[in-house]
Amino acid sequence: MSTIDSEIKSKFVNDQHRFVTNLVFTANWVQNAFTEHLKPFGISSQQYNILRILKGLGDWVAMSEVKDGLLEKAPNATRLTDKLLKKKLIERNRSEVDRRVVYVRISKVGLKLVNDVNQQESVIQTAMEKHLTAKDAKYASEILDKFRG
Repeated sequence: MSTIDSEIKSKFVNDQHRFVTNLVFTANWVQNAFTEHLKPFGISSQQYNILRILKGLGDWVAMSEVKDGLLEKAPNATRLTDKLLKKKLIERNRSEVDRRVVYVRISKVGLKLVNDVNQQESVIQTAMEKHLTAKDAKYASEILDKFRG
């Protein structure tokens, strides 16, 4: 198992500095691995995030509700949904009461794609199963919550 010290090949001021560096390094590793995992499906991680939210919400929801649930607060959510619409992964309707309100939902094609993504094992899943117990994952999550205050 490689450590952040051997990956970065740098001296750290203290353990807190090492933690933050490791956090950023690991977040980038996870993001890159997930991007590679999604490549065969032809979607980005941001697009997957929108599909994941819509799957969880079920039926028609206001686009503002989708934006609230995004992991990465992207100002380009409209552009992302336009791409998903072109791929027939979502459906979109405007409110008849207020034309500024846009409703979206996942399509059957989108639902199948999300299920296919979730079925295919990823490098991230393999690493989690191989190197972390459920207890480790819970503890790490608690530390991250504590770090954010």
